[in-house]
Amino acid sequence: MTLLQDGVLAFLSAVGLTTIVWVVGGAFLHAGRPTIPGLLLVLPLRGEALAMEADVRELRRVQGRLPGSKIILEDHGLTEDARCLAQYLADREANAELVDAPQKN
Repeated sequence: MTLLQDGVLAFLSAVGLTTIVWVVGGAFLHAGRPTIPGLLLVLPLRGEALAMEADVRELRRVQGRLPGSKIILEDHGLTEDARCLAQYLADREANAELVDAPQKN
């Protein structure tokens, strides 16, 4: 029975030591997040855009993991009320902008 207890103790010690080395090594090797300058997170919007607030919230969450990115709310024919809301959401964010959709020829 002592041999089994010693084996389990040795196993748990090895796992614990490996975990500590993994965490410390990860902290040193991945100290800073890479930035991707010019990365655009584009959300095309049309009509009432009923899920716009939830979509912008999700883009903000993604943007937090991608430093240097910018949220673009692209108007493809929003109603007047929806455009006002989109402008409000864009103004509220530091790296967000409301733009008109490019015209296709």
